[in-house]
Amino acid sequence: MPEGDTVWQAARRLHTALAGKVLTRSDLRVPKYALTDLTGRAVLDVTPRGKHLLTRVDGGLTLHSHLRMDGAWKVYTPDQRWSGGPGDQIPAIPGTADRTAVGYRLPVLELLHTADEDQVVGHLGPDLLGPDWSPEQALANLLADPDRALGEALLDQRNLAGIGNVYKCELCFLLGATPWLPVGALPADRAAKLPALAQRLLEVNRDRPIRNTTGRRGPEVFVYGRARRPCLRCGTPIRLADQGDGSRDRPTYWCPTCQTGPAPPRPATVPTPKST
Repeated sequence: MPEGDTVWQAARRLHTALAGKVLTRSDLRVPKYALTDLTGRAVLDVTPRGKHLLTRVDGGLTLHSHLRMDGAWKVYTPDQRWSGGPGDQIPAIPGTADRTAVGYRLPVLELLHTADEDQVVGHLGPDLLGPDWSPEQALANLLADPDRALGEALLDQRNLAGIGNVYKCELCFLLGATPWLPVGALPADRAAKLPALAQRLLEVNRDRPIRNTTGRRGPEVFVYGRARRPCLRCGTPIRLADQGDGSRDRPTYWCPTCQTGPAPPRPATVPTPKST
C-alpha cells in the first residue's frame, strides 16, 4: 500500500533513472494529453510531496501523479520485460535512451506548469520526509480540531503529509490509543511525541524493501493486517473495523487491551487465522 515511504522510494527510482537526461519517449495515455509530446525535454528532477510525485521537465512543466491505493512506477532497461500489469493499466511511459519509466494504475496523472504546483500540493501539511517537515506545525494542525478521531486526523494530509492506513494503525498502537479517540483526549505527553514518532517510522522505512514497525524480523507490524491474531505485547486478539465515512475502504486494526479509548460498536468479522 503506497504511503509516504513508498512514494519516496518511487521518486528516488525515477530521479535516478531520468533526472539529467533527455526524454526520447513521451507516451501519455490520457485523452487530455494524447497529443502532448515531451520528447527532447530534459528531466530536471523527481520530487515526492507527501503521497504525490512531481516529475519536473525542462520548459517549466511538471508531470503530477498520485499512486492512491494500487498505483506504481517501475523502471526498466531496454532489454527488460515489463511486468507491472497489462497495457490497459498503463497511462504514462516517459523514457530516455537507457531507461523507461512505466506508470501503472495511476488514478491521478496531469501535466501542469511547475509554477502552478501549489494547486495540487499546496494544501498539504508538513511532509514527514520532506525539507519542510515541522513537528510543531504538524502537532498544531492535529490539535486544531480536538474532537476529531485520532485515526482520521492522521490520515488528513492537510495536517501532515505521508501517513496512510498502515501507519495510522501502527501509530495509534504505539501511542496506546484507539483510532477513535478524540485527538484532544490524547494525553499531553503522548501527543507531544506523536510527530517525532511518525517521522521516525517513515524515515527508517524509506530505504527498506519491506516495511517494518516492530523492529523485529517478524512479524513486521504490530496490528495492521493481523485481525484475530494475538497482540505481540499482551496476546489479546487484534480487532478490525472500518473507520471513516464509508466513501473508501479504511480497514482499521487495534488491540482492545493495549489501546485505550472508544471503539466502534460492530467490528468487522474476519476468518480466524490458521496460525499466528
